[in-house]
Amino acid sequence: MSPSAPTHSVPLTEAERTPPVFDALDMLATMVAVVRPDGECLFANTAFENVMGLSRRAVQRSSLYDWFAEAGRLRDTVEGVARNAYSSSRFDALLRRGVRPHEVLVPVHVIVSQLEAGSAAPRGGDLVLIELIENAQQTRQDREERTLDQVQATKELTRNLAHEIKNPLGGIRGAAQLLAMELAPTEMGAELSEYTQVIIHEVDRLQSLVDRLLAPHRHAPVVADVNIHEVCERVRALVLVEHPRGLSIKRDYDTSLPDFRGDREQLIQAVLNIVQNAAQALQTRMAAGDACITLRTRVARQVTIGKQRWRLALELHVEDNGPGIPAEIRDRIFFPLVSGREGGSGLGLTLAQTIAQQHQGMIDCESEPGRTDFRITLPLP
Repeated sequence: MSPSAPTHSVPLTEAERTPPVFDALDMLATMVAVVRPDGECLFANTAFENVMGLSRRAVQRSSLYDWFAEAGRLRDTVEGVARNAYSSSRFDALLRRGVRPHEVLVPVHVIVSQLEAGSAAPRGGDLVLIELIENAQQTRQDREERTLDQVQATKELTRNLAHEIKNPLGGIRGAAQLLAMELAPTEMGAELSEYTQVIIHEVDRLQSLVDRLLAPHRHAPVVADVNIHEVCERVRALVLVEHPRGLSIKRDYDTSLPDFRGDREQLIQAVLNIVQNAAQALQTRMAAGDACITLRTRVARQVTIGKQRWRLALELHVEDNGPGIPAEIRDRIFFPLVSGREGGSGLGLTLAQTIAQQHQGMIDCESEPGRTDFRITLPLP
């Protein structure tokens, strides 16, 4: 049976389909469904909608069993809990997402519990509460928290180190200039001026590096209303001017996203750093003429960023069809001076992550050969 086909044809009223007593379940970050003992889905919360990519109306009135690769165990467990053979049960299963035959199987941990029907089910009968926790979701949340902690520690270290380096650099440059002036009138001056110029040049290079490390902390943010699509369009135009041939930048925007408060120029810089990195990774594909970057915006509900929960957030995905990030640096790409490209400074992603954090958001990445997806998550009012 197709997951999209409901198993019951008896119409229910709107009140019966979405009992008000279940509204609080929309506040949960995990997927929750309320079903009858035969598997008929009476309610699915917002997280369930988001993961399945379907509206609540499409999920309700179908059988929850249709959404599982092997529903036998779930069926037996629901029936057992409904007849009070046991109060709850836990097990792992595979949840179908998408339309067959191209569906994706999502590993989930299933928790089945009793739920008294009360006045929530006018048609009577005991109800069963099913909570689904993505195995990948927990892993991702752990990784995000670890990344935020590491980035915070690295940011403090970088700021302190940059200040410690900055002061001696001025003294070294001044001494080299004085030495060059003293040597100029002498016979050896012409021969040794090359060395003093090397010192001055390298000091200037280090000074530029330190300035970039300190850049996000030097100026107070200019907060105003920001439209994320205006940011994307500005970045798109800049990158296409730099790479006019062999690269396409596709748009996949959710135009319902509202404006939010932020520093527009800093956000442009953050997105630009990520898109430029993607473009530089696509040089081979540009030569072949099939390099592609996709800018995708979506709204997310009940999002946890670090340890803080947000009712709404925007997600901006920067996805490319390049070779992917080398596995050996994949977990360290947001650290300063870590770069997978020869000649790269390793600061672009560090600065982008810092800017995202200043907006109470974060950036994470999934990468494999042929697909790299940077996701910028920012809370919405």
